[in-house]
Amino acid sequence: MAPSPQPHPTQNLPGVKHLVAVGSGKGGVGKTTVAVNLAVALAELGHLVGLLDADVYGPNVPLMMGRNDMPEVVADNQIVPLSKYGVKFMSMGLLNPGDKPVIWRGPMLHSAMQQFLRQVQWGELEYLLIDLPPGTGDIALSLAQSVPLSGAVVVTTPSDVSLQDGRKALNMFQQLRIQVLGVIENMSYFQCPHCHQGVDIFSHGGGLATAEKFGVPFLGNLPLLPQIRQGGDTGRPIAVAGPDNDLARPFYDVARRCVAAVAELGGASDVLHVRA
Repeated sequence: MAPSPQPHPTQNLPGVKHLVAVGSGKGGVGKTTVAVNLAVALAELGHLVGLLDADVYGPNVPLMMGRNDMPEVVADNQIVPLSKYGVKFMSMGLLNPGDKPVIWRGPMLHSAMQQFLRQVQWGELEYLLIDLPPGTGDIALSLAQSVPLSGAVVVTTPSDVSLQDGRKALNMFQQLRIQVLGVIENMSYFQCPHCHQGVDIFSHGGGLATAEKFGVPFLGNLPLLPQIRQGGDTGRPIAVAGPDNDLARPFYDVARRCVAAVAELGGASDVLHVRA
């Protein structure tokens, strides 16, 4: 039996103008890669940006951002987020480094989310991007119960398997009455470096078709490139290359569309909360 909707008040984060969730229905679609490069692109475009790695079980943001030192804890147990490439960020990977797994149930996840939202000194931000774990579980629900989101972005690849789970993520946000800012199709195309012909490794066009079906914006296609993978593995995201770089430009195009979507559609979501 489905849980019954329950009203639950949310509280704004002081100093943070827009909170944007980045989600996906399944793992392996490059959601964190998109979130990291989107955050860096927004910062390069002159915005004040934070990035919260809410994937407690698989926190990859420290590796992709190239910093994994322990955050400073100051008065009243406030945590000072790390900063790099103009982006403030926080992750469970900074507090639990190495290969030791986090094995937690729902209440502990909710407590960690509250700590990351309320005890981190985010300061003044235009955008706080929240990189959700894959799926439609506890973290997404806890987030929706905690803060009013300006909206959510769904990342998918164009394959049918990814799109099937991406639709679940879209339905989740809509059921929680969180505005969907748009769909991003990642790994959308690959250009052969030898013949320069495009190869649709994971198919093509499914993200646009899904966005149209759900009546939400399509924010753009992102390529499948070894340089993007290399940037994530070495802690230097491809977006650091700037908006005039051919390889980074697609992320800047998507970042600008996200800004436009927040301006047009964003705002405190009329969130429908569900008792776990």
